[in-house]
Amino acid sequence: MTAKSKNILITGASTGIGYDLVKVFLNNGYKVFGSIRKQEDADRLVKDFGADFEPLLFDVTDHRAIDAAAGTLEGEIGNEGLGGLINNAGIAVAGPFIDLDVEEFQYQFDVNVFGLIKVTQAFLPLLGARKNHGPIPGKIIQISSVSGRMGMPFVSPYAGSKHAIEGITECIRKELLLFGIDVVLIEPGPIKTPIWDKSMNPLEDKFKDSAYHQIMKNAQEKFIRPSIESALPSDKVSQLIFDEFEKKKSCARKVIIARKFQNWTLPNLLPTRRLDKILGKALGLMK
Repeated sequence: MTAKSKNILITGASTGIGYDLVKVFLNNGYKVFGSIRKQEDADRLVKDFGADFEPLLFDVTDHRAIDAAAGTLEGEIGNEGLGGLINNAGIAVAGPFIDLDVEEFQYQFDVNVFGLIKVTQAFLPLLGARKNHGPIPGKIIQISSVSGRMGMPFVSPYAGSKHAIEGITECIRKELLLFGIDVVLIEPGPIKTPIWDKSMNPLEDKFKDSAYHQIMKNAQEKFIRPSIESALPSDKVSQLIFDEFEKKKSCARKVIIARKFQNWTLPNLLPTRRLDKILGKALGLMK
């Protein structure tokens, strides 16, 4: 019986969840290919991880570079194919909707949505979406977010991009039944990674003249900082993602969040308008 390929591609491998995913897959006997944007990061990861890690230099917004990387990888692994693709690369654009430029939404979607689409299309043949592929197709893990199902103030670009990922994944999971390729949504809550440091720290200065300036400060103090402080560590989240990947029958979607009842189950049980009112009063959006 042919074994499933032990080759896996992880996008956004240089930091955060991506870095920890590389580590956990390597520790479990996989050959890991990781997308990296900068040569210095590629050199660092090769030094950290050794011979079983191989960087692929491309930005997910550079479609030609993605195609070139897919061609290079096919030439290297051939009929072995990929056992898995983890679409992890992403950014978070934040701020009041009224104060954001449409170009900021465009960039958010270029990275989180169109990048994911292009990477998936480019590497699908290596996952088994072609004739004469080996009998064991690969599995795709889409790193979405709880924001893909529940939008909160000041993250409309990010939440919108994750809602798009959810909708796309719902469709392609069914389409790829033809090839036996499974597609799984992972929906993490807050995680101790640099993504929100990069997006939230400069906001007070950027929006100092906004009508939402004080409300954003309230949000940082009452919700964002406490949620980051109580967030799950990246290595734990990565282990849970690996465990889901390894299952013969993975769930269609998996929420990974600290204090799940308080932070996920209860808010989803509340009527939408009731939750709006609770948040509005807590943040000072309404009296």
